[in-house]
Amino acid sequence: MCAIPTPGDLGGAPGRPVVLLEVGEDGTVLAVTPGSEWLTGVPTGQLPGTPLTELVTDPEAREALRAGTVGSWPVRVPHRDGPPVEARLDVFPPLRGERQHRLVALTDAGTARQQDEDRALVRALFSQQQVGLSIHDGELTITRMNADPNEWSTRNQSLGLHHELPVTLDEIMDPEDAAAVAERLAGVARTGEPLVNWEHVYRRRDSPERERKVSITSLRLDDPRGGLLGVVSVYTDVTEERRTQLRLDLLHRAAQRIGPSLDVTHNAEELARVLVPDFADLAAVDLGERVLGGEEPGRHALSTGQVRRVATAGAHGAWPDGVHPLGAVFHVEAPPGAAPDDGRRVIRDGDAAALRAVHADDRSPGGQDTDRLLLPRPPGSLMVVPLRARGQVLGALALWRSPDRSAFDDADADLAEEVGSRAALSLDNARRYTREHHTLETLQRSLLPPADFEVTAASTAGHYVPAETTAGIGGSWYDVIPLSSARVAFVIGDVAGHGLNATATMGRLRTAVQTLADMDLAPDELMTRLDDLAVRLAEFASDEQDGEGGAIGATCLYCVYDPVSGECVMASAGRTPPVVAQPGEAAEVLPFKPGPSLGVGGTPFDTFSLRVGPGSLLAFFSEDLVEDRTAELTGQLTGAARADRSPAETGRAVLDRLLPERAPANDIALLVARVRPLPPDSTADWQLPAEPSVVGRARDLVLDKLREWELTETAFPTELIISELITNAIRYAGGPVGVRLIRDEALICEVSDPSETQPHLRRARPTDEGGRGLFLVAQLAHRWGSRYTATGKTIWTEQPLS
Repeated sequence: MCAIPTPGDLGGAPGRPVVLLEVGEDGTVLAVTPGSEWLTGVPTGQLPGTPLTELVTDPEAREALRAGTVGSWPVRVPHRDGPPVEARLDVFPPLRGERQHRLVALTDAGTARQQDEDRALVRALFSQQQVGLSIHDGELTITRMNADPNEWSTRNQSLGLHHELPVTLDEIMDPEDAAAVAERLAGVARTGEPLVNWEHVYRRRDSPERERKVSITSLRLDDPRGGLLGVVSVYTDVTEERRTQLRLDLLHRAAQRIGPSLDVTHNAEELARVLVPDFADLAAVDLGERVLGGEEPGRHALSTGQVRRVATAGAHGAWPDGVHPLGAVFHVEAPPGAAPDDGRRVIRDGDAAALRAVHADDRSPGGQDTDRLLLPRPPGSLMVVPLRARGQVLGALALWRSPDRSAFDDADADLAEEVGSRAALSLDNARRYTREHHTLETLQRSLLPPADFEVTAASTAGHYVPAETTAGIGGSWYDVIPLSSARVAFVIGDVAGHGLNATATMGRLRTAVQTLADMDLAPDELMTRLDDLAVRLAEFASDEQDGEGGAIGATCLYCVYDPVSGECVMASAGRTPPVVAQPGEAAEVLPFKPGPSLGVGGTPFDTFSLRVGPGSLLAFFSEDLVEDRTAELTGQLTGAARADRSPAETGRAVLDRLLPERAPANDIALLVARVRPLPPDSTADWQLPAEPSVVGRARDLVLDKLREWELTETAFPTELIISELITNAIRYAGGPVGVRLIRDEALICEVSDPSETQPHLRRARPTDEGGRGLFLVAQLAHRWGSRYTATGKTIWTEQPLS
């Protein structure tokens, strides 16, 4: 049996209206509403006088009728023209009056079930506590809400929908929020178009500081005549769902944007930008100075060193005045009296999880507000999160919300800590990369000669720009090597690949070039020997290197300048020819074809000769510097040659022009040299026949020249050196014999002969009649050596001039 019905609950389906019967005390039908034919098949006018038991045949229902029981029962009503009709019998309490007449209703079973479902739905909606439900009249005043406020759940009570009825929206909600909601509900009432899952900020009027997120769905209600009855609204608190979504979105963005770069500052900037404006209105990242330099920060970096503000972000663009700006350096201290486990202690040493809030009464030792040191003064909400990775404090993340937004809570602190933890790992990875990059760059620069190098034959300036990629520094190098007879060698090279292997290979090749240059080999012969070395290095390279940073594919250019003749002779292994700018002429790239890269083996290298005038500029450069901008390089060198700028100034101008702000993907090496010939009166040379009698004549010629140069203090050792070398040339090589003196920072003596046999220094035995001459030369000279020439060899000595 169902609940006791009331006539107002009755309705009907089209073609099957509810049949109402007035029944007398004896159970006879006294009156019937029109339209009952669908139920019995009998015209309505013939039903009065019929016993009700003829219409109701179910035993339970008949018994209830006889007993006068009030209620509802399912019945089967006989139909004159067909099978019985399924219906529901509703018996109402007796009508008022002297006679005990009753009102009985018979409703189609399908219609009755639909009515039951409608009533159950309304009861369920107004009795549940998971969502807020309200009915508004045509003026949008709330006339009905969920069940008794005492039965509301905590979640719905947070919406504040338990006021005395009727009540207006602005009595419940913050006026600004109420106006926005009322505007949407008015649109639903006016157009009849439903409002579905519209989300809006919801703040209660009595506690506007508590901000919630609510999803609202509203439908128009019409009266039976189709006119406006009101609006029904369903309010769902989605604050936690949106906070979870915000958390996931924030973590996703942080994972995507923080970390791909190995630049500390860039990662800090991305961290600040990720958090603003969705999570905070202002964000600042403060890191220890040691972190920016790649050093280990230590456990207490914030309390033992300076902190630099490396990144800021503001919701409205401009950074507020009076707050530490980008680039500011400062110390941050905990408020006095802070307990050891106080969250505020994070500012000092990072032991706590986060600075949950800072109030106006928190003062720093200098009398300033603690939050004044970091972000704007209250009102507002401030949170500071330590950036810790691998047990070390790198810095702090400071966040601030304006008073218009809800204050930071524990859930916000947890989220900020998680983002900060991920960011700290990326920052630490970038710091470690910075340290390794600096270490490798220091090693690389230590393997290079001084940037500015000055010899008699040339003034040079070397420039090295390391690669700024995650692959690390490459193996580019340059060198300036003083040679015998006042000559100088210019070298530039590059090792394929990046990293420590490339730097180590570069060091080996540079050492090899210096060693081979000390042997006074010609450029083509030196390049052939270096190529053989590259092949051997590749054969013994470990499998772990896998060719990266090995000698195979390395490039090198070796150029020798003779200040006596003004001639440059060079050979190249896969290296672009240098640019030469002679005074009064336009600079040009030398027209010679380089040989193959090092490590190919078996291929001879050609030489290229060029006579350059006094003051000429030579620029040896990495291909990555020029790319397709050779004309700009030649233009810079042409202007530098005409303006007589120094090699250092020229190199800086070239780099500023060709590398204004871009970080190179590969190392850049640039060597600029301005050559200087020796004055004609600083050299003297003679050609003598291979006869013993010329030894005395040679001594006289040399002594006369030394007196002319006012170098008589060197006369005795020079006389002995010349005598011994000419005697050996006449005895073992034949003639003609060439003698040359060069006055430079040292006195250089040269004796040339047509033999290609190199002299060998040895200690003579007591019984030997000869073999002491070269030993004597080595004792008298500061340095000595021998080199091959096109017609034989030259033995040279150097004596320093005080």
